[in-house]
Order: sequence, then structure tokens, then C-alpha cells
Amino acid sequence: MRILKWVAGVLVGLVVLLVVVGLFLPAGFTVARSAEIAAPPEKVYALVADPRGWKQWSAWNKRDPLMQIDYSGPPSGVGAKWAWKSRSQGDGEMTFTAAEPGRRVAFDLYFPDFGTTSKGELRFDPAGAGTRVTWTMNGDMGKNPLYHWFALGADSMVGKDFAEGLAGLKAAAEKP
Repeated sequence: MRILKWVAGVLVGLVVLLVVVGLFLPAGFTVARSAEIAAPPEKVYALVADPRGWKQWSAWNKRDPLMQIDYSGPPSGVGAKWAWKSRSQGDGEMTFTAAEPGRRVAFDLYFPDFGTTSKGELRFDPAGAGTRVTWTMNGDMGKNPLYHWFALGADSMVGKDFAEGLAGLKAAAEKP
């Protein structure tokens, strides 16, 4: 019985420690990755500005080909939206908030499981005969101290997906 009380005390102590430390962790996060693509900015932009194009290159779509996706709004550019449900990748919604052909696509990303919205963009800059694509996302995990732990690890968790997605975008854009 003493061991059970000791184990319970340790578990309660760990939870309290996680919450207290979480209170002092930043709620905000930034994730950014870049890649050089041997294709003109306009070709890369076309694969990003249409939400249906993400199926060709996004890491999340490739991991769950059975992902349920609903598209709404215009087919591309500002107001284009897609919402997904996935057992392995979670549920979310992305709405394009700015679109400058050949230059950038900005978006709002909403995750209902966390009740948070992140903002991001993919920027296309000429680089020699190709394009340098920079994918950036900024978010705020709110006041929940346990979510602050997610903010702390966002770069390492989401950064891998950005790098994989950019590799997929490179492969799709460089196809003849």
C-alpha cells in the first residue's frame, strides 16, 4: 500500500511539474524550411495555390491517402479552402488568405483538436534558373500550459513535415 501511495505521489508531482513548467514556456512558435527547385516560380506557385495540388506533394496527404478532404471556395488563390479528416494526421482546415502569382501564398490553418489557428505562407523567390521556396508558419498555442510543450517542440515535429513536403513539391515541379 505504501508503494502505491508513493507511485501516486510521484505521478501527481510529475503532472504538477509539467503544468508549472508549461506556464513559463512560450505559447508561440515559428517553423520555417526552404528548398531550391529547378522550376520557374509560376510553375511552383500553381502547385501550391490550388488546394487540390497539395495531394501531389504534401507529406500529410502522402501518409494518409484515405484522408477525407472537402474543398470549398474558389478553385485557387484567395478564399480557396480545404478541410480534412484523418485518423493518422488529425483534422484541420486551411484557407488561403493571400495569393500573389509567382510570389507567395499565405494561409490560415485551423486545428479543431487544439482550438488554435496558425498563419503561414509559402514564398517563391527567383534563384538562378529556378525558385527558392520558403515555407513558414507561426502559431500560438493559447493559455493551456500543456499545449506550450507542443509549441516548444513545433519546429522539430512540423519542420520534418515541411522538409518532406518541400521535397515532394520539388519532385512535382521538376517533372518535365
